Amino acid sequence: MKLPTTTTTRAQCPLSEIEFCAWIGQAEPGERLEYHRGFLAQDTIAIASSLSATDMAELGKLASRAFGAFEAGLVHLVQERLGLDRFAYIAIARTKPKSKATTASLSALLLNEAA
Repeated sequence: MKLPTTTTTRAQCPLSEIEFCAWIGQAEPGERLEYHRGFLAQDTIAIASSLSATDMAELGKLASRAFGAFEAGLVHLVQERLGLDRFAYIAIARTKPKSKATTASLSALLLNEAA
């Protein structure tokens, strides 16, 4: 029995919230995107993070957007342990919902969620 291969796309540089939304809009069901590598809980807190304040804020927006997309049924969110306190945070695209809001504009759905 041959198992299907799974490929995860990894961003070459820190992924922005807008890039994440764009990926959701064009991703086919089952496609995977690693949107962060590290320890998200530590990386978004000033006392524990080595990131700049701007980078922490951007990562916080990205994490919130990923969770919002999960709640909207657009992605599955999973983690892969890479080592001690180090994880790959992965979004897996789901079949797009067939509601009027998403048929009209997936980007509008994601942007309304941010408001």
